[in-house]
Amino acid sequence: MVFAMPETFLGHFPDVGASYFLSRLPGFYGEYVALTGARLDGAEMLACGLATHFVPSNRMLLLEESLKKVNTSNSFVVCSTIDQFSQQPSLKQKSSLNRLEIINKCFSKRTVEEIISSLEQVASNMADEWAAETIRYLKRASPTSLKITMRSMREGRTQTIGECLQREYRMVCHVIRGDFSRDLFEGCRAILVDKDKNPKWMPTRLEQVHDEAVEEYFSRIDDPRWEDLNLPVICSHGRIMDSKL
Repeated sequence: MVFAMPETFLGHFPDVGASYFLSRLPGFYGEYVALTGARLDGAEMLACGLATHFVPSNRMLLLEESLKKVNTSNSFVVCSTIDQFSQQPSLKQKSSLNRLEIINKCFSKRTVEEIISSLEQVASNMADEWAAETIRYLKRASPTSLKITMRSMREGRTQTIGECLQREYRMVCHVIRGDFSRDLFEGCRAILVDKDKNPKWMPTRLEQVHDEAVEEYFSRIDDPRWEDLNLPVICSHGRIMDSKL
């Protein structure tokens, strides 16, 4: 099993609530995952909190049969059943979680430019191949995507899941409309269509993506055809209840 959100390499940004759940990972690990599109295996997902259980594939059928016998929706009973088949896998030596101290130092910086500068210092001082590889990943991604992803992650740290979903939906609308950048279309061309893996980002450099341009992605669209996301109202036992999202 592998988890990854490589949207910045497609000219997009991690959405579907990612700014909520990634920003709540240990330290600034969420910023690292969101900006670099890092691939996490099952052990890493469990260790950082993205997963609650790790069940080996050869035990999945047994787990499925046991869950069929559970006649309650009580989460404690369900978790107890899964616990019987789960394991605690060890992190690989090269796991990025073993570099959490460096990640926190670098990815806690205020801007993407400062993150890259901090990583470059680590790479030069420690001859760390992981840091050098991380820099290469960041420099391959869409500059615009990196900037709006960074802003999205930082806002997500203090917002509810509902607020994150509403904001991300607004951002997605701007990306799809191509109001300020057409990097999504270029990324899809280079990665999914022509597959030359050589996208031509516009702008081409981080310093060319100004704060005013980033701000536009978070603004309401002045067009009735592109309404903001309205989360559902839940009706329970005759009472109207606000969504808990």
